[in-house]
Parts: sequence; C-alpha cells; structure tokens
Amino acid sequence: MRAEDYRADKKRPFTGAEYIESLKDGREVYINGERITDVTEHPSMRNSVRSLARLYDALHDEKSKERLTSPTDTGSGGYTHKFFRVARSADDLVAQQGAIADWARMSYGWMGRTADYKAALMNTLGANADWYGEFADNARSWHKRAQESVLFMNHAIVNPPIDRHKPADAVKDVYVHITKETDAGIYVSGAKVVATSSALTHYNFLAQSSATVTEDPSLSVMFILPMNAPGVKMFCRVSYEEAANTVGQPFDYPLSSRFDENDAILVLDNVFVPWEDVLVLRDARKILSFHPASGFMHGYCFQGCTRLAVKLDFLAGLLAKALRCTGGDAFRGNQAMLGEVIAIRHQFWAFSNAMARNPIEWADGAVLPNLEAALCYRTFMSEAYPKVIDLIRRTVASGLIYLPSSAKDFANPEIDRYLSQYVRGSNDIGHKERIKIMKLLWDATGSEFGGRHALYELNYAGAPEEVRLQVLKGAQRGGILEEMEALVDTCMSDYDENGWTGDTWLQPLGSKPGFNQAAE
Repeated sequence: MRAEDYRADKKRPFTGAEYIESLKDGREVYINGERITDVTEHPSMRNSVRSLARLYDALHDEKSKERLTSPTDTGSGGYTHKFFRVARSADDLVAQQGAIADWARMSYGWMGRTADYKAALMNTLGANADWYGEFADNARSWHKRAQESVLFMNHAIVNPPIDRHKPADAVKDVYVHITKETDAGIYVSGAKVVATSSALTHYNFLAQSSATVTEDPSLSVMFILPMNAPGVKMFCRVSYEEAANTVGQPFDYPLSSRFDENDAILVLDNVFVPWEDVLVLRDARKILSFHPASGFMHGYCFQGCTRLAVKLDFLAGLLAKALRCTGGDAFRGNQAMLGEVIAIRHQFWAFSNAMARNPIEWADGAVLPNLEAALCYRTFMSEAYPKVIDLIRRTVASGLIYLPSSAKDFANPEIDRYLSQYVRGSNDIGHKERIKIMKLLWDATGSEFGGRHALYELNYAGAPEEVRLQVLKGAQRGGILEEMEALVDTCMSDYDENGWTGDTWLQPLGSKPGFNQAAE
C-alpha cells in the first residue's frame, strides 16, 4: 500500500490522523536494542509524530488553510501546501515564504526537516523533468504524487564517515551502490549518514555527493524508495524525547519532549528499486551537477533560511525574557549583545526576503529563489548560530543552571518556599515564571537536544569550507568575479606611475606632466 493511499479523499493532503495512520506500515526501525513495532506510539518519538501531525491538520484548518495552501497544478482539482507547487513569479515565492514560516512557527523553528523541506526538490520535478533524461516521466510522476498528498520525504546524501581517505569505490561495502540490475529495476546496498526524521517520513530520496563519483558507475545513482521497503533499516540515535519524558515534565524539557527529529543510520540491505522510482542511473555528470542544476539548492536554502529566521525570532525573544527575569536587561553590555542577536535575526530574514523577491528565471516558465542570497545564507548560517548561542551564554551566564531539578519541586512545600525567595525573578516576575523561562532556554541551548541543534545548524549546508568554495566557483562560472575584477581594473586605469591618466583630477602639487617622481 502506497503512503498516499491512506488518504480518505485523494484530492487533498493528509490530515493529521491520516498521517499518523500512514506510518503504521511495518517499517524496520530500531532503538535501544529493539525493533519498534509502532513508531506512532513508541516513547522515543510519539510526541514528535503528533507535532508533525499538527502541521498536516493546519492545512485543513480554516484559520490557516488560506495562507498555507493553494490549488494543485496537476489537474487533480485539489489543493496542496504552497511550497509543493513550483513558483512562477516573485509573488508565488513570497506566498511560499509565508507558508514555510507559518509551519515553522508551529514548532518555533525547532523542526527543520518537516515535509516542506523536501518539497524544495519535489516541486521542481515537473518543470525540470527533462533534466532527468530517460527518467523524465518518473520525475513528473513523483512531482504529482508528492504535491497532491503533501508527502513527507526525507533524504540521505552524505556517505558514512568511514574510510573517507580512500576512493569511494574502495568503500563499496559501506557506500550505497548498485548490486544488480534487472528488467524490473535495480538492487542497491549500502548506508547513509543521519537520515533525519526518516523513521517518521513516507519516502526517502537517496542521492549522492560529488565525493561518491568515481570511475565505478554503480555508485552514481539516485532514486526514491518507501520507508517500509524490504531491506530498509533505520538505526536511531538516542531519543531526547524519551529521555525528557522519562526524567522530567514538559515544564523541564518543553522542546526536547515534542520536537526531537530523530536521526538514523540508514542501511539498505539488498533493497529493490523499481525502474519507475529511479531518477539518475550510472551518470556521474548528473551527480556532479545535481545541486545547482536540479533547483534543489535554491529551494532548500529558501526553506532552511526561512525556518532558521523563525528560530532566531524565538531565540531573540527568549533571550530578552531571560535578561528581564534576571535583571540583566539593565546592563548596557547585555543590551548590546541582545541587539546583536536581533541584528543576526534581521540578517536571515533579509536573506529570505531577497530569495523570494528577486527570483531567477528557470525552466518551463518557472522561477527559483535568488541563488546569491541562498549562497549567503549557506555561508553565514554556520557562523551565525554558534554566535547566537555564545551571546546567550555570555549574557545569561550562571542563570542557565541556577535552577531546581524538576517541576516536581514546586509540589514540595519545603522546597518551594525557598525557591520562591531565592529563585524569584526580577521585575516582579515570580519564581515559577523565571524557572520556566530558564528551563526553556536551557533546553534550547544546553541540553542534549540543544547540543544536537548546535551541530545541526553548523553542518546543515555541508562542510563550511566546501560551501565557501561553491560560492567562489559560482562567481567564477557566472562571470560575477570577472565583473568584480573589471571594477578594480577600471579604478587602476585612472592612474599610472606618472599620475592621473585623465583630466578629471588635478595632478599632485609639484609634479610635472609625464614626470615620474618615483623613478627620480
């Protein structure tokens, strides 16, 4: 049974309940030494499932439906999330930006790989289908399927950090590769790094990084497969949600307990992929050009930047509250650092706005978010997020850990009466409110959940050095660097060793026309 068949009405996206039901498909997920029989009820991810289900319900809620959805362009007569359609104007992109931001606000920016993330690729497959050559019809089919259902897809692109000093074809026992080709399709085996939220998605888009491209064509492959396909196995990292709900209350871990996007080691053990789900086969050129040529880079930067901007809204507001409840808001230095956090927030909204309002023309009348703004986001996000966390730690300092162990302490009068005096908030803020603010800030910045997000945002767009090299290569290919150098050449042509070359500026005092003072 295909994931989209769980919908009662084929002309609309999943409801939250249908999304939850669609995950009960026998997928092979492991955690803590055991196989999970039902990911929607297991304590490691059941609240995260419900956080995601809320997003689907918002597509049907009359209060949010208009901002989030638009008619499909597939001829189904239904409607879809706005980012699942390809944009054809700046107005379309602005509307998509609003839909992305509204979904992000439902998790306060803390769930990055929601269904609209992979829409950054799926919404391009229709307009850019010809790029996939012999598999163009597959691209069109998946564009239609994803849009009409608002399918939740994850991706796995990066190779495991094993034997990376060797050529990829020397690590075929680990890296994903084709093991057999038949009339019906291909068989693949191998593993991929941290397939975020894979246990809670419908399908996986498996692609390759440029580092995988070698003379061995069996490594040059891209395809889509259902998460319950035989041989697909997910080995999850520790669940911050389960830990939070075991040792604490929502008051203690308000983010960890409901927004944990579990990452998994994705293993394919002789998995069959039918031809209709293949997008690239034994084509190193396609692998190397995929990110810019497919439109995916433009789209995922647009979604990622908008989501990060919402997250920075949240962190700036939370820092302001933390400083107020400790009395730290009265100090000029703290005010300046809060101002810097807000300025960083402004920076990423500016990038998102530039991507939406300055689109570039693309295939079949479609437009893509502005690439230069997208590359700026990719370059500076790895610096900005650690900077924000550092500013929070510097300003709030020991306030982050001057906290009782649990919300249960309030129920003990012998504890609570001391907390009310010695952990009371400044500015007439009560002790429970102060502790609530600080526990939220700790969960955001200091817990395992917060630590994972620091790593996530740092590496979200790839290795920082590689991102910067891509910016350089893009400027070289697009002629932008040449224009920059030409501007310098124009400046240098204004003068030579004898003085100004034109008559706009007056020569230095004491100089003579044609006289080279340096030579004298």
